Amino acid sequence: MEEKELELLKLLEKNGRLEVETIAQMIDLSVADTKQMMEKLEKENAILGYSTLVNWGKVLQYEGVTAMIDVKVTPTRGTGFDKVAERIYRFPEVKALYLMSGAYDLSISVEGKTMMEISRFVSDKLSTLDNVVSTTTHFVLKKYKHDGIIFDDEDDQDRRMMVSP
Repeated sequence: MEEKELELLKLLEKNGRLEVETIAQMIDLSVADTKQMMEKLEKENAILGYSTLVNWGKVLQYEGVTAMIDVKVTPTRGTGFDKVAERIYRFPEVKALYLMSGAYDLSISVEGKTMMEISRFVSDKLSTLDNVVSTTTHFVLKKYKHDGIIFDDEDDQDRRMMVSP
Protein backbone atom coordinates (compact mmCIF):
# COMPACT_ATOMS: atom_id res chain seq x y z
CA MET A 1 0.00 0.00 0.00
CA GLU A 2 1.28 3.42 -0.92
CA GLU A 3 2.23 6.07 1.65
CA LYS A 4 -0.50 8.46 0.41
CA GLU A 5 -3.14 5.72 0.83
CA LEU A 6 -2.03 5.16 4.42
CA GLU A 7 -2.21 8.90 5.11
CA LEU A 8 -5.71 9.02 3.65
CA LEU A 9 -6.86 6.04 5.72
CA LYS A 10 -5.50 7.56 8.94
CA LEU A 11 -7.28 10.84 8.23
CA LEU A 12 -10.60 9.12 7.51
CA GLU A 13 -10.25 6.90 10.57
CA LYS A 14 -10.00 10.01 12.77
CA ASN A 15 -12.77 11.92 10.95
CA GLY A 16 -14.88 10.25 8.28
CA ARG A 17 -16.68 13.53 7.58
CA LEU A 18 -13.67 15.32 6.11
CA GLU A 19 -14.41 16.86 2.72
CA VAL A 20 -12.51 15.37 -0.21
CA GLU A 21 -11.06 18.81 -0.93
CA THR A 22 -9.69 19.04 2.61
CA ILE A 23 -8.20 15.55 2.44
CA ALA A 24 -6.60 16.34 -0.93
CA GLN A 25 -4.93 19.41 0.57
CA MET A 26 -3.76 17.50 3.64
CA ILE A 27 -2.12 14.70 1.63
CA ASP A 28 -0.93 17.01 -1.15
CA LEU A 29 -2.87 15.44 -4.04
CA SER A 30 -5.44 16.75 -6.50
CA VAL A 31 -9.12 16.34 -5.66
CA ALA A 32 -9.56 13.97 -8.63
CA ASP A 33 -6.64 11.77 -7.51
CA THR A 34 -7.95 11.72 -3.94
CA LYS A 35 -11.46 10.69 -5.09
CA GLN A 36 -9.96 7.98 -7.26
CA MET A 37 -7.82 6.70 -4.36
CA MET A 38 -10.86 6.61 -2.07
CA GLU A 39 -12.90 4.68 -4.64
CA LYS A 40 -10.03 2.21 -5.08
CA LEU A 41 -9.75 1.67 -1.31
CA GLU A 42 -13.53 1.19 -1.06
CA LYS A 43 -13.47 -1.35 -3.89
CA GLU A 44 -10.59 -3.23 -2.18
CA ASN A 45 -12.56 -3.22 1.10
CA ALA A 46 -9.82 -1.27 2.88
CA ILE A 47 -12.53 1.33 3.56
CA LEU A 48 -15.56 -0.61 4.79
CA GLY A 49 -17.81 2.32 5.65
CA TYR A 50 -18.13 5.73 7.22
CA SER A 51 -19.70 5.74 10.68
CA THR A 52 -20.50 8.12 13.50
CA LEU A 53 -19.55 7.45 17.11
CA VAL A 54 -22.52 8.43 19.30
CA ASN A 55 -22.36 9.02 23.05
CA TRP A 56 -25.69 7.34 23.82
CA GLY A 57 -25.34 8.32 27.47
CA LYS A 58 -26.10 11.91 26.39
CA VAL A 59 -29.28 10.94 24.54
CA LEU A 60 -32.33 11.35 26.76
CA GLN A 61 -34.62 8.35 27.14
CA TYR A 62 -32.11 5.96 25.55
CA GLU A 63 -31.74 2.90 27.72
CA GLY A 64 -29.58 0.65 25.58
CA VAL A 65 -27.32 -2.01 27.10
CA THR A 66 -23.97 -3.28 25.84
CA ALA A 67 -22.36 -6.54 26.90
CA MET A 68 -19.05 -8.21 26.19
CA ILE A 69 -19.35 -11.98 25.97
CA ASP A 70 -16.37 -14.33 26.23
CA VAL A 71 -17.03 -17.62 24.43
CA LYS A 72 -15.23 -20.96 24.45
CA VAL A 73 -15.94 -22.96 21.31
CA THR A 74 -14.95 -26.22 19.68
CA PRO A 75 -13.36 -25.35 16.31
CA THR A 76 -14.63 -27.11 13.20
CA ARG A 77 -12.27 -29.44 11.36
CA GLY A 78 -10.92 -27.81 8.22
CA THR A 79 -12.28 -24.32 8.93
CA GLY A 80 -11.17 -23.75 12.52
CA PHE A 81 -13.09 -20.95 14.19
CA ASP A 82 -14.28 -19.29 10.97
CA LYS A 83 -17.56 -21.24 10.53
CA VAL A 84 -18.53 -20.81 14.19
CA ALA A 85 -17.68 -17.10 14.04
CA GLU A 86 -19.74 -16.69 10.87
CA ARG A 87 -22.82 -18.22 12.52
CA ILE A 88 -22.40 -15.87 15.48
CA TYR A 89 -21.72 -12.62 13.60
CA ARG A 90 -24.87 -13.08 11.52
CA PHE A 91 -27.05 -12.41 14.59
CA PRO A 92 -28.28 -8.78 14.47
CA GLU A 93 -27.48 -8.27 18.17
CA VAL A 94 -23.77 -8.85 17.51
CA LYS A 95 -21.93 -5.57 16.90
CA ALA A 96 -18.36 -6.92 16.96
CA LEU A 97 -16.69 -10.33 17.08
CA TYR A 98 -13.01 -11.13 17.61
CA LEU A 99 -10.90 -14.28 17.69
CA MET A 100 -8.83 -14.05 20.87
CA SER A 101 -5.80 -15.63 22.47
CA GLY A 102 -6.03 -16.69 26.11
CA ALA A 103 -8.70 -18.45 28.14
CA TYR A 104 -11.55 -17.77 25.69
CA ASP A 105 -11.68 -18.22 21.92
CA LEU A 106 -14.09 -15.48 20.88
CA SER A 107 -15.02 -12.09 22.28
CA ILE A 108 -18.40 -10.69 21.23
CA SER A 109 -19.82 -7.20 21.68
CA VAL A 110 -23.61 -7.30 21.84
CA GLU A 111 -26.18 -4.50 22.09
CA GLY A 112 -29.78 -4.69 23.21
CA LYS A 113 -32.54 -2.61 24.73
CA THR A 114 -32.42 -4.33 28.13
CA MET A 115 -30.26 -6.73 30.13
CA MET A 116 -33.02 -9.30 29.75
CA GLU A 117 -32.88 -9.01 25.96
CA ILE A 118 -29.14 -9.73 26.04
CA SER A 119 -29.58 -12.61 28.48
CA ARG A 120 -32.19 -14.13 26.15
CA PHE A 121 -29.75 -13.78 23.26
CA VAL A 122 -27.10 -15.68 25.25
CA SER A 123 -29.44 -18.41 26.52
CA ASP A 124 -31.64 -18.89 23.45
CA LYS A 125 -29.32 -18.21 20.52
CA LEU A 126 -25.63 -18.25 21.47
CA SER A 127 -25.43 -21.04 24.05
CA THR A 128 -27.54 -23.38 21.93
CA LEU A 129 -25.02 -23.44 19.05
CA ASP A 130 -23.38 -26.88 18.73
CA ASN A 131 -19.80 -25.60 18.89
CA VAL A 132 -20.29 -23.27 21.89
CA VAL A 133 -18.84 -24.83 25.04
CA SER A 134 -19.31 -21.97 27.52
CA THR A 135 -19.99 -18.24 27.77
CA THR A 136 -19.20 -15.48 30.26
CA THR A 137 -21.19 -12.25 29.96
CA HIS A 138 -19.93 -8.86 31.16
CA PHE A 139 -22.36 -5.91 31.08
CA VAL A 140 -20.88 -2.50 30.28
CA LEU A 141 -21.70 -0.13 33.13
CA LYS A 142 -20.04 3.01 31.81
CA LYS A 143 -18.08 3.88 28.68
CA TYR A 144 -14.96 5.99 29.24
CA LYS A 145 -13.21 5.68 25.89
CA HIS A 146 -14.10 4.05 22.56
CA ASP A 147 -12.19 4.04 19.27
CA GLY A 148 -9.75 6.59 20.69
CA ILE A 149 -12.53 9.02 21.67
CA ILE A 150 -12.89 9.94 25.35
CA PHE A 151 -16.45 10.05 26.68
CA ASP A 152 -16.55 12.73 29.35
CA ASP A 153 -19.70 13.27 31.41
CA GLU A 154 -18.34 16.38 33.08
CA ASP A 155 -18.02 19.83 31.55
CA ASP A 156 -14.55 20.93 30.51
CA GLN A 157 -14.01 22.84 33.73
CA ASP A 158 -10.63 23.67 35.19
CA ARG A 159 -10.38 21.27 38.16
CA ARG A 160 -7.09 22.57 39.51
CA MET A 161 -7.07 23.77 43.07
CA MET A 162 -6.81 27.50 43.44
CA VAL A 163 -3.61 28.48 45.20
CA SER A 164 -3.37 31.91 46.74
CA PRO A 165 -0.47 33.54 48.63
